[in-house]
Amino acid sequence: MRTDQQLELTRNIGIMAHIDAGKTTTSERILYYTGLTHKIGEVHDGAATMDWMVQEQERGITITSAATTAFWNYDGKKYKINLIDTPGHVDFTVEVERSLRVLDGAIATFCAVGGVEPQSETVWRQADKYNVPRIAYVNKMDRAGANFLEVARQMRAILGANPCPIELPIGAEENFKGVVDLISMKALYWHDETMGAEYSVEDIPADMLEEANEYRDKMLEAVAEFDDELMAKYFDDPSAITTDDVKRALRNATLRMDIVPMLCGSSFKNKGVQPLLDAVCAYLPSPEDSAEVTGHDPLDVDKVVKRQPLPEEPMCALVFKIATDPYVGRLVFFRVYSGSIASGSYVFNARTGRKERISRLFQMHSNHQNPMETIGCGDIGAGVGFKDVRTGDTLCSEDAPIVLEAMDFPDPVLGIAVEPKTQNDLDRLGVGLQKLAEEDPTFQVETNEETGQTIIRGMGELHLDIIIDRLRREFKVECNQGRPQVSYKEAISQPVELREVFKKQTGGRGKFADIICRVEPVDADFEGSLQFVDEVKGGDIPKEFIPAIQKGFQNAMRSGVLAGFPVERLKVTVIDGSFHPVDSDQLSFELCAMQAFRNACVKAKPVLMEPIMKVEVVTPEENMGDVIGDLNKRRGQVEGMESSRSGARIVKATAPLAEMFGYVTALRTITSGRATSTMSFSHYAEVSRPVAEKVLAECQGRVELLK
Repeated sequence: MRTDQQLELTRNIGIMAHIDAGKTTTSERILYYTGLTHKIGEVHDGAATMDWMVQEQERGITITSAATTAFWNYDGKKYKINLIDTPGHVDFTVEVERSLRVLDGAIATFCAVGGVEPQSETVWRQADKYNVPRIAYVNKMDRAGANFLEVARQMRAILGANPCPIELPIGAEENFKGVVDLISMKALYWHDETMGAEYSVEDIPADMLEEANEYRDKMLEAVAEFDDELMAKYFDDPSAITTDDVKRALRNATLRMDIVPMLCGSSFKNKGVQPLLDAVCAYLPSPEDSAEVTGHDPLDVDKVVKRQPLPEEPMCALVFKIATDPYVGRLVFFRVYSGSIASGSYVFNARTGRKERISRLFQMHSNHQNPMETIGCGDIGAGVGFKDVRTGDTLCSEDAPIVLEAMDFPDPVLGIAVEPKTQNDLDRLGVGLQKLAEEDPTFQVETNEETGQTIIRGMGELHLDIIIDRLRREFKVECNQGRPQVSYKEAISQPVELREVFKKQTGGRGKFADIICRVEPVDADFEGSLQFVDEVKGGDIPKEFIPAIQKGFQNAMRSGVLAGFPVERLKVTVIDGSFHPVDSDQLSFELCAMQAFRNACVKAKPVLMEPIMKVEVVTPEENMGDVIGDLNKRRGQVEGMESSRSGARIVKATAPLAEMFGYVTALRTITSGRATSTMSFSHYAEVSRPVAEKVLAECQGRVELLK
């Protein structure tokens, strides 16, 4: 097969959705029907291929995004599908984020009963952020309350999407038998006795013909809006529209993200998966359809460098995941955007400026590896042998360096102290935590200098639970853990101008630096942590010392004056100063800036900031008062209430993370287990004085500095 044709027939796709929409079940069916597995693994049995971690099998959830490669015959051609199954739980949102960054297309899966849920909105926005075209798959059509067209309405109303049903379900709930294909105008019926591997194509049942014609017309009208050729045929002679015309127009509109083709099925009952695979091949982009990737020159940030998705272009790839495998060691997952990577070759890491040798290459099938000689352009693979590599690194040719835009990861909001139970566990704990931190950019490890405690930080209680569990199972480390600690931050509430002089005289050369600066909250439109403005005129402070001042403030922001919590955002304007021709150097100005930061923050009325979570509770009507009362007790603010399709009420609120520990258990108690909730990080907000005093007293902070 020619390489350019190989590219055209490659699909890098992910399955994304909220919890329990059936992502992993759908992945399992895809593996089965593409011939990768000969037995279907079920999530509820703990036997799913893609959920290969013990914790995933026990809990029935996906924690880490698993990658696999499958092949599917469509339209007389053999397509290669690189598939990534992503988690739905909000604590593992980084797995979705980094997967979408390297994918060309996605299958957005929805539950036919639950419809668009809060986490659906989160993953939908993530896909918008990376411009990932998608098709929608409405799963669980066999369940009581399933309603395909209602999900389409919710997608339009809640997600602002433009869904276009290209199938209609035949029957629903326990009578769900098959689908009507609105493009070919045929009915597909699955055979239960063949595990859904076979289906027959028949005429549309008479009682559905009118509805099918109506929705085919709606589909043609929706697609014709984005295709002039189809529009002309639609108005002149709709009967002249061929299947190929519809598919071509639908594909183009999907690639431009104007339309989201909608399909339906029941993955668990083995119905609807083959047309879904056909739709992946027909409508989702190949690496060729994706735009060229842009980055910058490592030596010149302002110089834009572009790479076309072509095998003959210089090699460039993005590392999107690092995993520890018990047999092959450190597995580095990457997507090749241009050129190709050969086993045993050297690649250049643009971040470190060093060459790395890739000893072996693999194509992944969940947690099994198939050795490869090369990973070509547009492909996703994994390599072994890297010494120093991190998530988000760019691998490229040394003679054509490029830095691709890295991924943004949210800061962890929750921490717990951990300590090994025995001396033997001590060394293993360090190794285990280091490996887990390499794998997961939202997991951080730090040592409290005063107490010597090891603090681990993550995105939520479940996230840290899984980390502790993995330490025990994978690294054989038994830990004692403290109670969860909220990751507070500090900020200043008013501007302060001050002069800071740093003098130190030793036997030889002394140290001298003099800075006049203004320290204040950042401007409203500024994005970033330190807004640094240099207003020094006439060389009172030589230009070469200005970066040292900036570095001093940047370093000092890691530890605020109230209790050593980091100061996230700050504006510093250096107005004037002086230097000594002999005693001044960069270190003097850096130390002077750190001193200035501490003294300025003391005077600038420091305040404590706490993480606020966005909470959504789905509860029966009769428990509504109790749920709202409980949220109010937790310093929560109810922002809105809606009715869900099933008659339950959806309460949307914000609440401080500090008050939300154990909320899931409390909610079950209040509602006799009938309510569900989702919680995700929203923003940081100032803590009221009584609460701030209590927090500072607990961590022996400086209560007297509060305004």
